[in-house]
Amino acid sequence: MTPDMRPSIALVVVIAVLVTVGVYLVLERSLSRVLIGLILTGNGVNLLFLVAGGAAGGPPIVGTTPIGRMSDPLPQAMVLTAIVITLGLTAFLLAMAYRSWQLNEHDEVQDDLEDRRVARRAAADQPSFTDADTEDADATLDDEAAAVHDETAEGRTGEVPR
Repeated sequence: MTPDMRPSIALVVVIAVLVTVGVYLVLERSLSRVLIGLILTGNGVNLLFLVAGGAAGGPPIVGTTPIGRMSDPLPQAMVLTAIVITLGLTAFLLAMAYRSWQLNEHDEVQDDLEDRRVARRAAADQPSFTDADTEDADATLDDEAAAVHDETAEGRTGEVPR
């Protein structure tokens, strides 16, 4: 690796801090903190893409810049796409936080009652649903498999496989 291709240690530290703080905030219950965490993580990943893209060069237009000195346009295109996706997610989370604030006067995500019921049943080692197919079955799976015949093989040969 040539010396001009090495990223600055300051950029690497900034990327690590942005992603770390962003992931920590995404794991919070408040939607406003999740939104800030999403934005920080997105900015950290965008910066990572640009640093991983290599040293800056000339515009990637044939004829204006020598081929060896052109910058790679792929990281720039990926960052632009990531910015658009982050903007869409930000708008969605802002709408959710605003609606939560209107309904509950806070933007914290509450536990779902169904999640609590499933967790209680899992702790008690009970099934969380009833399965009508296997509830009254006395036969094993091997017995049921032996009783079923293959209609595709029957259509080809004219006889039932054994």
